[in-house]
Amino acid sequence: MYPIGKTGLPTLAVALWWAFAALGQTGVDTMPDTWVATDGLGRSVAGFAECGPPREDRTVGMFYFLWLGEHVKGGPHDITKILAQDPAAMLDPENPLWGPAGSMHHWGESIFGYYNSDDPYVLAKHAQMLGDAGVDVVIFDVTNQFTYSNNARALLDAFARVRQLGGRTPQVAFLCPFWTPSKVVRELANEFYDPGVHQDLWFRWDGKPLLLADPDRLGETTMVDTSEQAVELKPGQALGQSFTAPESIGSVEIRVPTWTKDDGGATLTLRRDGPAGGIVMRRVVTSIHDNEWVSLRPDAPLPAGDYFVEISNPQGTVGWWTGSDDGLPGGQAFVNGEPVGGDRSLRLVFHDPEVERLRSFFTFRSPQPDYFLGPTKPEMWSWLEVSPQHVYRNSRGEKEQMSVGVAQNAVGSRLGSMSEPAARGRSFPQEVFSTTGVNFAEQFRRALAEDPRFLFVTGWNEWTASRYGEFNGIRLPVMFVDQFDQEHSRDIEPMKQGHGDAYYYQLVDFIRRYKGVRPHPVAGPARTVHVEGDFAQWEDVVPVYRDDAGDTLHRDWPGYNNHTRYINTTGRNDFVLAQVAHDGEQIAFHVACHEPITEPEGASWMLLLLDLDGQRKTGWNGYDILINRTRGRPGRCTVERFSGMPTENDWTWSPVGEASFRYEGRQLHLAVSRRLLGLAEGRLQFDFCWADNTIGEGQVDGCRIDRFTTDGDVAPNGRFNYRYSE
Repeated sequence: MYPIGKTGLPTLAVALWWAFAALGQTGVDTMPDTWVATDGLGRSVAGFAECGPPREDRTVGMFYFLWLGEHVKGGPHDITKILAQDPAAMLDPENPLWGPAGSMHHWGESIFGYYNSDDPYVLAKHAQMLGDAGVDVVIFDVTNQFTYSNNARALLDAFARVRQLGGRTPQVAFLCPFWTPSKVVRELANEFYDPGVHQDLWFRWDGKPLLLADPDRLGETTMVDTSEQAVELKPGQALGQSFTAPESIGSVEIRVPTWTKDDGGATLTLRRDGPAGGIVMRRVVTSIHDNEWVSLRPDAPLPAGDYFVEISNPQGTVGWWTGSDDGLPGGQAFVNGEPVGGDRSLRLVFHDPEVERLRSFFTFRSPQPDYFLGPTKPEMWSWLEVSPQHVYRNSRGEKEQMSVGVAQNAVGSRLGSMSEPAARGRSFPQEVFSTTGVNFAEQFRRALAEDPRFLFVTGWNEWTASRYGEFNGIRLPVMFVDQFDQEHSRDIEPMKQGHGDAYYYQLVDFIRRYKGVRPHPVAGPARTVHVEGDFAQWEDVVPVYRDDAGDTLHRDWPGYNNHTRYINTTGRNDFVLAQVAHDGEQIAFHVACHEPITEPEGASWMLLLLDLDGQRKTGWNGYDILINRTRGRPGRCTVERFSGMPTENDWTWSPVGEASFRYEGRQLHLAVSRRLLGLAEGRLQFDFCWADNTIGEGQVDGCRIDRFTTDGDVAPNGRFNYRYSE
């Protein structure tokens, strides 16, 4: 299984690579941050000159969805296709084109089709694409009280397989329900963390597995939450509430109105028994947000019994939500130590040893659900906000986290649905759809300027939304809250047609500017390679360009709601490394695969594509030269120059000469005249890739660049290229 050199033993560099791949521990560094790419809009991703060197203390998380194929009520129902068939369908909830009320509808179709979240082929592609982009952790959405444990395990298994072959994948974490996370946190602990399921994939923050959940909401609670009357706390006044704790409690919380101001403060005091009882603890609270639950959490759990909590010494405008009914058993509202009618908003969190265990096991960050409010306490993180996004700080006051979103279901200053006309889509604040990601770019520029330690990007692959008729007080015949159409959606995963992979390469560019990159590897000294000779000639040629092993995985899996079965068997020759050498007369190329190379077959076998001028508009997606599409005389293959129109699907090439080539086992090398390529003079710099079984000539859309992502194998991946530079 090893590449064989002239001595019959593995060459050192290649043998080490295969050893690491076999171990599956450290992984093979394919150096994707040094690859170059130009997207379909002509935008080139940033490199070392724009980004500077890597910064190891910067981290990117991607919001990721496991629910595709769950909650199915027919379908796939594609909103875009439905509205293309009947633009008036949004006015008619009974239109037969819609799925049932409450059913999931796709806003569009992924490049991988209407897939299920347990599809191993798709999961492996996601691991590769997100890893190449520089994403460090995928954060699963479990905010709706479902853990999707089967799909989560499928992803973990798929990522583990990638790593076993030497590939690198993001780590994983979970975003739990915002207000009531206890059930989900305990399920995740039982299903994944306590058994140690794929613990090498757990994302750690401050030394422990990260869990986005409010640690103050993990225990069982009892509460009175009234919004009947906001009673203002006057200077020199104390508002109080007595209560009886039926069992040991871990914290006491009151709900404080500030009349939309965020500069208020007050003193909270917890006493035993009543207004004159002994003080258990006291806390001065500042910068209270409107309607925030403000807590008193003693160092040790308090025993069951009678207690009294009060708020005093107002700074700014603060108060306490109060109701006229006596809704709290054993409770009584007070003013200045004297009883008054009704009860005030109060929440008791009961002590639970399991909660304390969870607190010590995880690093918790409380997720902020609100798009507008910003942090209400330290060590809180956002997942999505309107521009300009807030900076979220940790308890040390450091800029720890910000969110970056593609689009937001916000209308003015309120939470809205994506199908409302004024929602903040991909092109916001422009009024016309643009594939350039105006909203995304604005949010990323803000994040780059603030430069926190962690960026949470929303999102990768949500794709679906339920159909409603009312949301957040707004009624319309048909409404979709989180996703709607191409403009009003927030997925970065490439789509079929539409904007394609534009948002993916925009993501790559932004992450590079945030995290930094390594410079392109520099070519070694000139040397002559004799194609008729053996492959030991490449033993010490630098640089060695890497590609992922195992990315020719075949696909055979049911689609969403079993509407079809996706089958893809194009994966064939699995590239793992490439090299280039030159002298004054020729340029030689070497490529190695994971398994022995198949016999030459067809016009898509072991193709080499060259972009000589770095200009996308001068060739097929920038490629000027195609080598090895056809083979005539033994050991000879064609060299062709692009002669068509510079459109993605014009695969027109004209022969200009021949190159010599030889292959054996897992290796192939070829040599082509510099003069034939027009590179006889000057310093060499060009981009290149290898492709096998990715082009289906004569097929509809058989020559689309997106097949570099879905079919066969390409080294490097997708639109990326290696850069060879003297």
